[in-house]
Amino acid sequence: MAGPLQGLKVVEMMGTGPVAFCGMMLADMGAEVLRICRPGTQHQATDVMGRGRSNLELDMRAPGAAEQAQAIIAAADVLIEGFRPGVMERLGLAPEPCMARNPRLVYARMSGWGQTGPLSKAAGHDINFIALSGALHGIGRSGEAPVPPLNLVGFGGGAMVLVFGIMAALYERSSSGKGQMIDAAITDGTALLSAMPYGAKAAGTLSNERGENVLDGGAHFYDTYACADGRYVAVGAIEPQFYALLRQHCGIADDPAFDDQLDRARWPELKVRLQAVFRTKTRDEWCSLLEGSDACFSPVLDWDEAPLHPHNQARGTFYSEGGVVQPMPAPRFSRTAAGRPLAVGAVSAEKVLRGWGVAQQVVG
Repeated sequence: MAGPLQGLKVVEMMGTGPVAFCGMMLADMGAEVLRICRPGTQHQATDVMGRGRSNLELDMRAPGAAEQAQAIIAAADVLIEGFRPGVMERLGLAPEPCMARNPRLVYARMSGWGQTGPLSKAAGHDINFIALSGALHGIGRSGEAPVPPLNLVGFGGGAMVLVFGIMAALYERSSSGKGQMIDAAITDGTALLSAMPYGAKAAGTLSNERGENVLDGGAHFYDTYACADGRYVAVGAIEPQFYALLRQHCGIADDPAFDDQLDRARWPELKVRLQAVFRTKTRDEWCSLLEGSDACFSPVLDWDEAPLHPHNQARGTFYSEGGVVQPMPAPRFSRTAAGRPLAVGAVSAEKVLRGWGVAQQVVG
């Protein structure tokens, strides 16, 4: 793989969620990522987050498995694991022995609740972690229950602090020569993603009432609307000049009811009126009028439509590998551009280990 992380050696204890996403991002950027997985693990082409790295099957309960894994980790720059607290210790791969053998190791731990705290060993999923961080409360319509935002918020928050933590530790290691352990939690990452709303809450511009604020669908100028064909568009015309353009293109520039944009008392009424306006045309007709303007407009595309949109095609945002459409690596670099990721399982684990200088018998 090409990319700015060529030469970086990463061991990933195969898992799901932010761990797999982090491994994908590192591999996308050129790192050599070796996943240690259970014997018999099926590697399907649809495992998009498994792309770009090799897979080594190792039964961690078998005699000598911990020693084999430690020998591999000793040759790595980074170890990523996403088990509940205490599992790596039971496997014989606690931070202390791994880092004693490899003092430069960045030992990155990913969990839902974190390595400490009263919930640290409890089971949970994305919805639970974002609920505890306050983020879930703010997602949904007024007077209705909170809406799970797929797994994007906690997943993104957890992966963000994990990848950023690894990069920060590697940067610090360049001067100290020492690795360190990273405790990354989805709850922490989601809380960090919520910095802007927490600031708005402190400033008095965000209320606890769901669906009644500017950015949560409360405002008529920042929401989604159904069109004549049942498809949807999104508008986000917050600034006055963009709001004026939206009114102009929607044929309501001369309607005085829309003059006081920030009168929250009128938002519900204005939303109903805008709903009626957008129902007069199909989504594509609205696109022909508004897309590309400064009215802050876009069509709401489904999973099949998004890769075909001209903007995404022009930027090469998606590609197809083995019939599986998936996003290209991001961000983009001017000198050390990332290449097109290889499909899951396309990289030989034996070849990777030989390149790391690990004895062949370690593969077992």
